[in-house]
Amino acid sequence: MTADLYRLAMAVLQPGYEGTTVPDWMRRALGQGLGGVVLFARNDPRPQVVAEIRAANPAAVVAVDEEGGAVTRFEVATGSSFPGNRALGVADDVALTERVGREIGRLLARSDVTLDYAPAADVNANPANPVIGIRSFGPDPDLVARHTVAYVNGVQGAGVAACAKHFPGHGDTTTDSHLALPTVHATRDELAERDLPPFRAAVAAGVRSIMCGHLLIPALDPDLPATLSRAVLTDLLRGELGFDGLLVTDAIEMKAVAARFTPGEIAVRSLAAGVDAICAGHVTEDSLYELRDAIVEAVKTGQLTEERLAEAAGRVAALSGWYAAQAPARQAALAEPATDAGLEAARAALTPTGTVTLTSPPLVVEVNTRFNQAVDPATPTGITAALTALLPGTTRVQMEPGGPLPRLGAGLAAKVGLGSSADRRPVVLVVHDAARHPWVRDRIAQAVQERPDVIVVDTGIPDAPAGAVHLATHGISRVSAQAAAEWLTS
Repeated sequence: MTADLYRLAMAVLQPGYEGTTVPDWMRRALGQGLGGVVLFARNDPRPQVVAEIRAANPAAVVAVDEEGGAVTRFEVATGSSFPGNRALGVADDVALTERVGREIGRLLARSDVTLDYAPAADVNANPANPVIGIRSFGPDPDLVARHTVAYVNGVQGAGVAACAKHFPGHGDTTTDSHLALPTVHATRDELAERDLPPFRAAVAAGVRSIMCGHLLIPALDPDLPATLSRAVLTDLLRGELGFDGLLVTDAIEMKAVAARFTPGEIAVRSLAAGVDAICAGHVTEDSLYELRDAIVEAVKTGQLTEERLAEAAGRVAALSGWYAAQAPARQAALAEPATDAGLEAARAALTPTGTVTLTSPPLVVEVNTRFNQAVDPATPTGITAALTALLPGTTRVQMEPGGPLPRLGAGLAAKVGLGSSADRRPVVLVVHDAARHPWVRDRIAQAVQERPDVIVVDTGIPDAPAGAVHLATHGISRVSAQAAAEWLTS
């Protein structure tokens, strides 16, 4: 086949790599027409790294997952400056959400990033959802639609492309698609009323990209995950919703699809179904070219038409062209003074029950939760640092997921090894997603029984408040922790 066909196949790939510098083989691939790169926290995605990518291919689509809240790639070391979607939905101020989106756009524009794989437009209809949760604006379709549009307008107003995900909606699942294939048990009418409105709204607002989720939805396609389904991607998204922008897969190494198909099969089948760009978060030089060659071979054998491949590559180029045309918008956004939109949103999202004012350093007991793989493991999750800044001497005790809580009644000092004053110290119990985890609710009940004055802080989707003082932040971020610490000491 012609060299042009190989370039077309390279153009539709958006791989990730290991390390904090761009590998030589990635530079060579970019010079051969590789259409994009996805960056993670492990790559330290500073401006110099993006500059290396653009030196090899100025038109490359540089993408990141910068949702805010628990999912950040630029602010893993400190925690995000933005509280995340659930907090924005609880605050329910669309102007504030747009300001947060614009600040996130400014953050990415400073590093010359093309595409933000955000916002999550999923309606979190199932409180037991293990992978969406606080990444969603909430359980109400209208609320999610309003804030999806506001977020998109904010990011794209700053000259960076936004990406609504995970089409057609990952909110009503009890399986994490990183680990297995979730099934959405809903009728077409239920999907139309609950899951699709945010995506319809995003399309109407001019979102430049949509990411499809690895979801089996029998009402739409009983056999194939959405990523590989022409009925879902071409008939529904392109045909019914009228989306003509860049359609990108979720990472193809996720077990939802990788357990059933090879990477090459996923790439070919998704392109045939209507996808334009293949996100492959972990590749090597060999596996990248294996993906390219699988696509070329599919064209040779007729499994994929050259016209469909050219259309996909054209949409990648169109996104790159849009980004280039937005240079004045980015310059204008970057000239603006920074705002405290993230902290303002975190404060607005706080939901307190009872009152308290800490005047002495507390013991902070953090009941750890194992987060899904979208959250970088280095992301800070607690509020101890924020409290310590206000109350020096604050002490942190971490408990493993599902593990026993230290006795919080008489004898606390001996249990945690802090000296005799520990029995008299205020106790702040930090948990996550009590609404989803029975074992977390058990720990809260134990704490309230042993220390009726315990202060419970839930950073996720909370259960009904237990105890005299309960504070829900609805998000994990630096600003959520700061807002909580301020409230606890005010």
